[in-house]
Amino acid sequence: MRETLERGLPELGIDPAVIPALEQFAGMMLERNKVMNLTAITEPRDVAALHLLDSLALLPLAGLENERLVDVGCGAGFPGVPLAIAGRRLEVTLLDSQRKRVDFLEEARAALGLENAVCVHARAEEFAGERREQFDAAVSRAVAALPVLCELCLPLVKVGGRMLAMKSANSEEEINGAKRAVKLLGGQVEWVKDYRIPSTEITHRVVCVRKIAAAPEKYPRRFALIKKQPL
Repeated sequence: MRETLERGLPELGIDPAVIPALEQFAGMMLERNKVMNLTAITEPRDVAALHLLDSLALLPLAGLENERLVDVGCGAGFPGVPLAIAGRRLEVTLLDSQRKRVDFLEEARAALGLENAVCVHARAEEFAGERREQFDAAVSRAVAALPVLCELCLPLVKVGGRMLAMKSANSEEEINGAKRAVKLLGGQVEWVKDYRIPSTEITHRVVCVRKIAAAPEKYPRRFALIKKQPL
């Protein structure tokens, strides 16, 4: 794991001093994964590349700095925990609907001393009722199709902020299919960038949606309706 991180972090312009914290988090995740389903990726070298470096690619790609961001559906903590480790000037909210995952993340946050991160157990559509338009950015990785993701994320983002959706490199159809949702929720696709995960030949993509107007109050709807009738 260390060798992969030592090779990959300089490509991203990230100080290798964060390696011990990244290794500690990965080790905690793999240990907990023995008793609960956090990840199907368990080879340390693959964890370093496909989880840690993939998450950290968002820092230089999106220019994240001094922002309040929410990781929607953070699961095992990606990309939010690596971002909080490497971007100590970020304020990161780790949001997930499964209590066991959030309990694990709270343990990891405390063990790592991540004072710039908080863990929240809630559904995104419910959390929007409490923290509507309070974040500079909403990030999400492999959570849902883009129209669904827009409805879950954009109401949380303040006008002028952005949603950063981490997607596969063959997501053109998905992006085209989200145009109506983006517009309805006050967004505008600002850019789409592909990137290669350091130390691999794998290419992924980030879709940046800028929030240019307030989302109508009726959004987000109940999740069952969001899934049944995506915008």
